[in-house]
Amino acid sequence: MTHKLLGITLLWVTCSMVSTSTNALEYSGPVDHLNFNVYFNDKRIGEHTFTFSQADSVTRVQSEASFNYKILFITAFRYEHSAAERWRNNCLTQIEARTNSNGNRVQLSGERSTAGFMLDTGDQETELPDCVMTFAYWNPRLLDQSRLLNPQTGEYVDVEVVAMGEETLQMDGKDLPAKRYRIIADDADISLWYSLEYEWLALESVAKGKHLIRYERT
Repeated sequence: MTHKLLGITLLWVTCSMVSTSTNALEYSGPVDHLNFNVYFNDKRIGEHTFTFSQADSVTRVQSEASFNYKILFITAFRYEHSAAERWRNNCLTQIEARTNSNGNRVQLSGERSTAGFMLDTGDQETELPDCVMTFAYWNPRLLDQSRLLNPQTGEYVDVEVVAMGEETLQMDGKDLPAKRYRIIADDADISLWYSLEYEWLALESVAKGKHLIRYERT
């Protein structure tokens, strides 16, 4: 059962508005590159990287994740995810995403048009609102959203964002002041940590069985 629970949780991790007071206008935009080590409980199982480029008011984001969970040297779960996104004014304008979750392959694409954001999951086409955001943790504007698009499943889900206040986060042996938020959606409960300048630092999500998925920025 462990590999099934891990798969369900990962679909949310690489996936009503409460006053969060993000003050996100101070956020200067993403850096060129973000890299996170990914842990299942205390075991490192892979990494998730984000590469950014900007031109003509368009932000291009390339996301690559690769996880391999082993039990007694035997692969119990393998996960790969790749997504290319384009953003303008904090709205998703285009996406191409592919996911392989232990052999279960999902592919989706979407593009913003005059009718709204048209999403194609292969099984069906769906018209979403004009301005859509994914679970783009790198952009603190997602903390102001009431619905988010899961880039791995194509689901457009209701979310609740809760500000948890400031905490001390330990990274690379140093104590850093950080702001913590929770994103709650159906069976998902995700904790996010940002610097005081709203740079994404870490993520945690608890799966069934109290297993912990954790992202730590390197």
